Amino acid sequence: MAPPKLRFMAGTHRYEVTVRWTGDNGPGTSDYRGYRRDHEILGAGKPVIPGSSDPAFRGDAGRWNPEELLVAALSQCHMLWYLHLCATAGVVVTGYADTAAGTMTMDPAGGGGQFTEVVLRPAVTVADPSMTGRAQALHDEVGALCFIARSVSFPVRHEPTVRASAA
Repeated sequence: MAPPKLRFMAGTHRYEVTVRWTGDNGPGTSDYRGYRRDHEILGAGKPVIPGSSDPAFRGDAGRWNPEELLVAALSQCHMLWYLHLCATAGVVVTGYADTAAGTMTMDPAGGGGQFTEVVLRPAVTVADPSMTGRAQALHDEVGALCFIARSVSFPVRHEPTVRASAA
């Protein structure tokens, strides 16, 4: 028996978060080097995400930076749509891990930069060797569905590997 198709609510969905700066050392931003880039990302009923800027921009390497979170969002979105497609196609996934990487290029004149691509490298394990071909092919369908990938102006490529579980 095929799993039921999911029906999504049409219309607009709204997402709210609070980003709170926690890096004031006393004099605020009176000096470029005098404040920390530390902040918190908060959402109702969710754990706090400690954030900062990239260490290259005077940030704290022990905290998540916006660039990492963008790559993570693309990876999460791909994974969630992929698992949905597999479930509806009868492909039983028993393991999934992605080592995603994004490339950002800085403007040589200074003052900005942009992502030029994100590459997702999901390693998928399926329950049966007969499922590997279909499991591989389903990655190609995700790009048209992933809300995050459809919202960015740079390429999101994927280089998946699929293997069957050991018996």
